[in-house]
Amino acid sequence: MSVEHKQRKALELFSREIAPAGTGMAPGLCGIVGGRPRVSPIFKLFSFLYPKSNVEVKVHMDDNEQLIPTTSSPSGQIVNEEAPSISESDSAVKSGNSSYTLEQLAYARSGDKADTSNIGVVARHPSYVPYIRNALTEDVVSKYFQHILEDNSQVTRYELPGIHGFNFVLTHALGGGGVASLRSDPQGKGLAQMLLSIKLESLPDDLLQ
Repeated sequence: MSVEHKQRKALELFSREIAPAGTGMAPGLCGIVGGRPRVSPIFKLFSFLYPKSNVEVKVHMDDNEQLIPTTSSPSGQIVNEEAPSISESDSAVKSGNSSYTLEQLAYARSGDKADTSNIGVVARHPSYVPYIRNALTEDVVSKYFQHILEDNSQVTRYELPGIHGFNFVLTHALGGGGVASLRSDPQGKGLAQMLLSIKLESLPDDLLQ
C-alpha cells in the first residue's frame, strides 16, 4: 500500500492508522520488521539539454591546467545515422499451427531510466530471430503492457543484429519511476519476465527441433 499527497501532515495522519508489525502480525513471530511507515519526499528525474558551448572543460594534472575546447553541431541540427540493414530475409519464415512462449525462443532482461523501461530480448538461436521479429512487434508489446502504460506512452523496437537481439523501449511505463512511483516494481525489473510469458502463434511445429 502506498499513497501520495502534497502535504506531509496528511501522510503522517494516514501512517498512524496503520498498525505496525509488532502489534498487527500473527503471534509467535521471532522477528520484528520495523514500525509504522515513514513519510519521504518524492524525487523525479528532469532531463534537459544544455548548450555544450556554455560548459567550460578543464583538465588539471600536477600543477598544470589546460582548457579543452568543445565543439557542437550547428544549432537546430540533429545528426541521424541510418539503421543497419537486416541481411536475413523474413520471406523465408514458415508458418504453422504451433504456439510457443517467448521464453522458449529467447532470453530477456529489463531495466529502467526514470519513467522509461527497456526490455532486452536475445534469441536462444539465430534461426529464431525472424520469427521473433515478425511476432513481437511494437504494437503487440504495447497491447501486452496496456495495463501499465499511460495514454501518452510509446513502444519502440530497436534491433541488435550482432547479438541476435531486440531492445524495446517503453516510455511512461513505470508510474513515474524510482522513488516517484507508487508501484510495487517501480524500476520495471519484472517486465522482462512478464514478456517472456507472451505466446507467439502460428509458428512451425518443428521450430524447436
